Amino acid sequence: MKRLLALAAIVGAAACAHAQAIDTTVCAVLKSPRAFDGRMVRIKGTVETGLDQFVLNDGDCGKQVNSIWLAWPQGAKARSGPLAMLELEPARNFAGTVTPSARPPVTLLKDKAFRQFDSALAQQHRSPSGLCLACPKYDVQATITGRLDGVDDSAVHREKGKILGLGGFGNANAYAARLVIQSVSDVTPKEIDYSRIDSITRQESSQPPAQRQQTQSSDPLSAAQKLAGSLAPSPVTTQIQKDIDLLGKHKESNGVVIGFGAMDEASASADSPAAKDTPDGVQYNCTFNRDRLPDQELSMALLHLAQHISDIRDPQPGNDDEPFYIAENNAWAVTAAMAVAAGERFLTLPGGYLMWDASWPDADKVDNMVSALDDFLSKEALLSK
Repeated sequence: MKRLLALAAIVGAAACAHAQAIDTTVCAVLKSPRAFDGRMVRIKGTVETGLDQFVLNDGDCGKQVNSIWLAWPQGAKARSGPLAMLELEPARNFAGTVTPSARPPVTLLKDKAFRQFDSALAQQHRSPSGLCLACPKYDVQATITGRLDGVDDSAVHREKGKILGLGGFGNANAYAARLVIQSVSDVTPKEIDYSRIDSITRQESSQPPAQRQQTQSSDPLSAAQKLAGSLAPSPVTTQIQKDIDLLGKHKESNGVVIGFGAMDEASASADSPAAKDTPDGVQYNCTFNRDRLPDQELSMALLHLAQHISDIRDPQPGNDDEPFYIAENNAWAVTAAMAVAAGERFLTLPGGYLMWDASWPDADKVDNMVSALDDFLSKEALLSK
């Protein structure tokens, strides 16, 4: 009898917690994220994943970042999520104020709907030729219940050159709202249409392939250095070398921490300083899903995140408050340059945007790449300038 009563209490508590969730929308949350901070919500939308993306959106909400970042509770060990992620954490010598939060813990319900959701989002599309980098096979429409974390402003705040505030959540702390998933329902996978791009790459792959650099290595940074060495001198090449130097020197003291393993599990690390000092008072935690990023793609992902760090640590004059659109544009430009250095004939971005085709006329290559990247960032990532 006691066991039955205990079970009934657990079921009752779970039902109560679920009933307390507030029904809302993505745009309502993004209009005032702080108003929802720490509250249980239930939101319906489209979930998209990518190289450094795991978001819930429902169209353009008129914001610079029109999505809510999604995260798993600690210990979830889910298969889906971003393949690479940068999180900013206060270092021991952080110049700003660290205020602990008191958000309630979340426990993930691993039921049939979760398994369907996780499995669909973990599947990747494989291009018949060339590289489709971190391209998901499916987007998923779903209703997600969980804890909403919100801040008034997701920008990294500076005063007299010092970083005093680290912004919000998710990749590069660029999202004003984060939803820590408790449960999912109404799961409907929708296969992404890559057919137009695949037909182009399949048709042109009958031509003699471009020379591919052999960069497979147990050390992705060494592979990145080798790729960068094959590029002709240019402003992009100079920037790539700066990014490599950022990752490759003084690993124990430069504030950049590289790790592999569990991805995107919400923790309280941002509520307490890290154990070491860093040059700017910020620790940059770069995490990668090595199981789903082959060596060459891992090297590209390394420099993608390194470019984010470079933009945060050393912003161009007047760009201290640049929108996340610009940061992602810079990171993908570096990534595309590395794909060209690797001898890739094609580079397709998540969602089906052809950013590089070696057969394009030289006079059109830059314009075509800029156009594809603009479409990807505005339509797929839902970022605005």
